[in-house]
Amino acid sequence: MKIGFIGTGVMANAMMGGIISAGVCKPEDIIGADPTEFGRTKTKEQNGVEVTDNNLDILEKCDYVFLTVKPQYYAPVIEEIKDHVKENHVFISIGAGVTLDYLGKAFGDKNVKLVRVMPNTPAQVGEGMSAACPNEFVSEEETKTTLSILSAFGKAEIIPENLFDVVTGISGSGPAYVFLFIEALADAAVVGGMPRRQAYEFAAQTVYGAAKMVMETGKHPGELKDMVCSPAGTTIAAVRTLEANNFRSAVIEGANAATEKSAAMRG
Repeated sequence: MKIGFIGTGVMANAMMGGIISAGVCKPEDIIGADPTEFGRTKTKEQNGVEVTDNNLDILEKCDYVFLTVKPQYYAPVIEEIKDHVKENHVFISIGAGVTLDYLGKAFGDKNVKLVRVMPNTPAQVGEGMSAACPNEFVSEEETKTTLSILSAFGKAEIIPENLFDVVTGISGSGPAYVFLFIEALADAAVVGGMPRRQAYEFAAQTVYGAAKMVMETGKHPGELKDMVCSPAGTTIAAVRTLEANNFRSAVIEGANAATEKSAAMRG
């Protein structure tokens, strides 16, 4: 299997690195296309893959083709490649707000195999969360292969396209909320006298460990929270204060705002 990337930005390089590290493909089975020499050189140095300045090289050599350019460049890129699409090609789009309907029309309604994907930035450290939605022309086997590729840099699940705005609010934008929480938690440690560098380490590791407990124990987050809250203890005192300041409501409203903004931008 050959995998191509049209566009070699930060996310594309993170994906390539994950795919190689997971053993899904060897570096020589991945090709990245970029119009800039800087982009090609960086990708070659970072991941050791083949690079090119010609998008048509990707279609000639690859079965699975990631569209990893910015959304405003989709129209000219697809116009360039649409007459060279073959039956074996599966196009995986990560463009925010770029719908399957838009992609199908851009390709000229030629029954092109398309998978809309929304990854998130933790893909850069192999812990991404990707939503995927294939169109009707992608086979079950091709869908499984696509999920195996996406799982190389985190987790991936099939999600109906009408939930992609929700995915934006939860996982697409979600890392920013977590970073904000880590920063606030570290600020509290600094207030208490802890050095800044150490405060970030304690806060980040606490969030990482708590998330891992949710993923690995299968327990409800509320149950895990209750396990930490001893009667008349420090944790329940903190939880009471957070609830008094609408902690959960603020998170819900923030995520909903991102979801609504995503829908408005789409259209």
